[in-house]
Amino acid sequence: MAAAVSPGMQRVLVTVAGPDTPGITAMLTGVIAECGVALLDIEQVVVQRQLTLCLLLGVGASPALGDQVLKELLFAAKRMGLEMGFRVLDPEDLTPPDVQQWAVTAIGDDLDARGIHAVATVLAAHGTNIERISALSDGRLASVEVIISMPRAVDADHVAQARDLRRALIEATGHVNVDIAVQRETLTRRSKRLVAMDMDSTLIKIEVIDELARLHGVAAEVSELTRRAMAGELDYEQSLRQRVGLLEGLEHERVLALARDLPITDGARELLRVLRLLGYKTAVISGGFTFAANALKVRNGRLTGRVLDPVVTPQRKADLLDLIAQGEGIDIAQTIAIGDGANDLPMLERAGLGIAFHAKAKLRAAADTAVSQGGLDRILYLLGLTAREVKEVLARR
Repeated sequence: MAAAVSPGMQRVLVTVAGPDTPGITAMLTGVIAECGVALLDIEQVVVQRQLTLCLLLGVGASPALGDQVLKELLFAAKRMGLEMGFRVLDPEDLTPPDVQQWAVTAIGDDLDARGIHAVATVLAAHGTNIERISALSDGRLASVEVIISMPRAVDADHVAQARDLRRALIEATGHVNVDIAVQRETLTRRSKRLVAMDMDSTLIKIEVIDELARLHGVAAEVSELTRRAMAGELDYEQSLRQRVGLLEGLEHERVLALARDLPITDGARELLRVLRLLGYKTAVISGGFTFAANALKVRNGRLTGRVLDPVVTPQRKADLLDLIAQGEGIDIAQTIAIGDGANDLPMLERAGLGIAFHAKAKLRAAADTAVSQGGLDRILYLLGLTAREVKEVLARR
């Protein structure tokens, strides 16, 4: 028969720690059940085979009952080589605060005690409470997810709140070269369904137009226009038409040869395979050329220096993300957009999560988060996936 829960009962938090072995939870919950005490909450974590188990008990008004269950639990813990402590909670500890939860993800090859200390210091300064810390990487510490709670402010701008916290975290971790993401810890964060990405310098390692310019002997001129466009210094459509104009006369066969041998970004295959095996939809939305988006005009086997309308502008990229999401029946909040240049900003702003990948400074500052180290597969950490889970998915036939 289950123990009755009454409003006046005393709450006792029991903490058990020690080497993890099979049967610990079964033994301790059996003691609680036999003593007729209510189990109100339970949480367990195991780190390097060392267990910490917390049990919140509801003990009746009789002190003898509380003494009995604690004594029995202590005996059971000692028999299993565990240490046990307990604390009677004050009534104010029992009132759930009005808070919101956020997920802070830190990713970096240099993530160590200094990086964790910097993150924890900023979180404390912003009045947050750490609810849970989990290592997402396997082996060395390369990614950590921290679930925090913050007081729910009336009429708060949650987007601005997240960006302020992320900005402070980035400033604090600049010396250890760590990427930081701050996301609302909601069902939507863990149920994204569409991932759209840019092509040039995102899905592939190169800017195609720069490579075409190199083939045609106008690399310096086109590269400078590309740099200024990606940095947001030039209107994208105007700069694209100017760059394409410089390609006039280039043999179309050389363009096709380049398209057949595009270098794929590190981690792209792993990212796409995991996403597809998990049921995500994926898309490429690019301001590149025919094998990506925009179409180059060709006459007599050579480029004319013109591009077919309509040009895929930054706004067009955002609109295409909307169209794809609507066509697939996916809420825009369940989308992710990934890009590297200023022309990707509207798409990243439209998505539920906008990720600047090895991006220019302007995009890194404006995006929801940035991944500046490693390959595209590191984006899986932002979905809360662990390295072990990713390996299991990739091992599927």
